[in-house]
Amino acid sequence: MSVLSGVVPVVPTPFVDLSEEVDVAALRDLIDFAVQAEVSAVCLPAYGSEFYKLTDQERIDVIEAAVSQAAGRLSVVAQCNHGSAKVAASFAARSVRAGAAVISVALPRQFVLTESDLLAYACAVCDAVDVPVLVQDWNPAGQAVGPEFCTKLADACPNFCYIKLEEPRMGPKVRTIAAATAGRVGVFEGWGGLYMLELAPAGVVGVMPGLSLADRLVQVWRMAASGSGTQALELFEPLVPWLGFALSDMEFFNAFEKRLLVARGVLASATMRSPTITVDPDTLRYGDLLMARLLDDLERPGHGLTGREMVV
Repeated sequence: MSVLSGVVPVVPTPFVDLSEEVDVAALRDLIDFAVQAEVSAVCLPAYGSEFYKLTDQERIDVIEAAVSQAAGRLSVVAQCNHGSAKVAASFAARSVRAGAAVISVALPRQFVLTESDLLAYACAVCDAVDVPVLVQDWNPAGQAVGPEFCTKLADACPNFCYIKLEEPRMGPKVRTIAAATAGRVGVFEGWGGLYMLELAPAGVVGVMPGLSLADRLVQVWRMAASGSGTQALELFEPLVPWLGFALSDMEFFNAFEKRLLVARGVLASATMRSPTITVDPDTLRYGDLLMARLLDDLERPGHGLTGREMVV
């Protein structure tokens, strides 16, 4: 089975201006950016890919395009979110046929479900494929699943290998999941990678941030993994104001993720598929100020690849 670790960024879905059609050529450029950043894999179409605005066929199309462009240089994790277990399982099977090495699925949190309901949902997806499965639990309304859920799912479905959680202060939960599952389930940290240095010592196997800062986050992860915590913090600190600003809302994060990719010369257009958030002039001005400071730091000698070097 494929093994995921380190930085696994979510790739945004680029759209053509005005028509809002998926820009496959731009998507291929984003995959090349990820390869140059030396990430271990990429994930799409997820929340950070505006999956909720894509047609069923577009979701498969972006997976196929990513697999084709990656050409074995990195693995593709296919996100198969849907409110129906049956449909999510079908997406998972189609994604594997499209070349995905790992399936990712977010637990449905639109309504209040019991943990048994969520377990049955995850089992249906795992049973539909023979590749590793990552389960994401982003639950803004309350607690995410924990060690009991992971143990039950791992016992029922041996291809359940990873859980992605988005919570702050979850070091104890990371350690408990590892102990309860005897290391069978690795924990990924989401939420833009904001908590990566807090959770690396607790044993997270990787982070799943946005794509725009993947090259810097690879450096930070490698330093943290090698025990160079002070150096890792020095490289990570300039990212924190930006991440804290952008992560105030998911659609907001997606919009500014694209703006940063444009500023770095990786993406030609920051078009979002409508409806999307309208950013007021004051917030936009502050965001651009933070972005300018961030770009200055990214271009400092020894502080990672510059936007010019990363143009594809």
